[in-house]
Amino acid sequence: MKRDELTALLARIRSVRAAIVGDFCLDAYLLVDPSRSEASLETSLATRPVRTQRYSPGGAANVAANLRSMGVEHIALFGVVGADPFAGELLRLLGAAGIDTSGLLVQREEWDTHVYIKPFEHEREQHRIDFGAFNALHAAVEHALMENLEAALPSLDIVILKQQVACGVHTEAVRRRLCALAGSSPGRLFITDSRHFADAYGRTIRRLPLGEAARIAGAAPPGAAPPPPGEVEGVCRSLFARWGAPVFVTLEDQGCAVIDTGGYHEIPPLLILSPVDPVGAGDSMLAGIAAALGAGGSPAEAAELGSVVAGVTARKLLQTGTATPEEIIALGEDSDRRYRPDLARESRRAVYAPGTDIEIVSAPPARRRFTHVIFDNDGTLSTLREGWERIMEPMMVRAILGEKDPDAALEEHVRAAVRDFIDRTTGIQTLVQMQGLAGLVRRFRCVPERDILDAHGYKRVYNEALLAMVNDRLGRMERGELSASDFMIRGALPFLEALRARGLTLYLASGTDQEDVEREAAVLGYRELFGDRVFGSVGDVTREAKRIVLERIHAAIGEGASDRVLTFGDGPVELRETHKRGGYTVGIASDEIRRWGLNVRKRRRLIEAGADLVISDFSQGEKLLAILFPR
Repeated sequence: MKRDELTALLARIRSVRAAIVGDFCLDAYLLVDPSRSEASLETSLATRPVRTQRYSPGGAANVAANLRSMGVEHIALFGVVGADPFAGELLRLLGAAGIDTSGLLVQREEWDTHVYIKPFEHEREQHRIDFGAFNALHAAVEHALMENLEAALPSLDIVILKQQVACGVHTEAVRRRLCALAGSSPGRLFITDSRHFADAYGRTIRRLPLGEAARIAGAAPPGAAPPPPGEVEGVCRSLFARWGAPVFVTLEDQGCAVIDTGGYHEIPPLLILSPVDPVGAGDSMLAGIAAALGAGGSPAEAAELGSVVAGVTARKLLQTGTATPEEIIALGEDSDRRYRPDLARESRRAVYAPGTDIEIVSAPPARRRFTHVIFDNDGTLSTLREGWERIMEPMMVRAILGEKDPDAALEEHVRAAVRDFIDRTTGIQTLVQMQGLAGLVRRFRCVPERDILDAHGYKRVYNEALLAMVNDRLGRMERGELSASDFMIRGALPFLEALRARGLTLYLASGTDQEDVEREAAVLGYRELFGDRVFGSVGDVTREAKRIVLERIHAAIGEGASDRVLTFGDGPVELRETHKRGGYTVGIASDEIRRWGLNVRKRRRLIEAGADLVISDFSQGEKLLAILFPR
């Protein structure tokens, strides 16, 4: 959605009158620090000291908290808690968020508040401790719960049925009465999110994961892997015919498919570079979908809002987070999404131009005439910086651990987190990566706050090691031990010259510092082909060089001419930004050590970033030109 559309929808959401009938839970996060462990005098067993404890609403309570955070002012709760201290904490959290908890009934016997205690050690979740697995809802409480809902129903816009646990409030009797209410309340929306009884709620709107959707539709047996992407639409259509109401199916990483009378729509999952915690993201998506539907949004708009809300909360670690309107707008108005994750994962489904190794993800539209061509530098043309990951990884690990002498488990966990971070942020400017490093240092708590550097400080440390490697390679070239061709992707220079001969305007954009990218392009022999159109990092985390290039090109040629822009790159930023603006993209998935041949991990990353074509190098340059510039 555009910013004004998103803002208008969020404004309408404020007046939605919503109710939640469900299992209200409490998530308890205990951060265990074994450094203070000691042997118990009574048992001789090692203690598990808790450094920090944190509590968050879960299940139906998380849905309520998300609705409130989005701005919904009227939220009625219908559920049951126990007569225990955890109930007091749950009610306190909801009350602090401005949510009326008077509709939550207390059952004093045979009922514990649903609590999930999650111990974490070195950021790894240990065995969870659950309360409420043996609950039994009393008939009198069950009757009072439904009587209260029926009394409130005339004033409501949407009722959310959130079934989280098998031994919760959604008993068979409650399910029957809810179905009857949904069938006798025309003009009032009911949406169901049920883990155990998704097929038992009549003609209500549904939100459910793909695996459960496939099981109910008969497309996969219980416990089987979800069906391949090509079968998702068939599953959705089957359930729409079965239930006669819109169906929202959650796809991998919170992408979403939806079907209603207007047809089938698929919302690609968000591309999130920061670490994520998916716990509670489904509740966030449900809240976003329900709020949008209650405000009169279409199912497709509801699915898009739900995916953005889930994207915001997934970035909040060790908590079942919520999303504010400001956070939703910030992520939603310029959201980056993962395109074609199905094709990206399965290289066997690749389609190639006849007689070539050029993978066609989406063919160039007929009669498209490219006039402006953007090239990324490192990994697309140059391999002078090949191996930067092998320098960045140990540098980041040292920065995170500091002077600490870690045990093997902590060191391996830090190393795994660093590798994951590097993989997800490849292609963005180094300063932004170093900003992320500072966040990782704080996250692991091994370094005192006073010793943590800012992004510029960490970049200086990294650049010293990286430039030592680059300067060594440049020195070997100057001594004649190596040549420029030893540090270029195969066929790159002839391909650049062929484009220039066609009269195209070439741009070079890089996350590397301006001075360094100009020097390296000159040494490799293609600097003059770009004239004054070389753009490197400007030392500002708020300004991405590749994005600046696209903004300048569009300012010069006009937004209406975006289909004249062609971008080549091996990183997600340049492809994603071009794709969002309607340009055409070629992903370079090259093995940088050999300087030719396919790198499968790059292929996946580039397709998800919006690559229209994928090549391993420029050795088939003439055939590539024939595809891009047909006669």
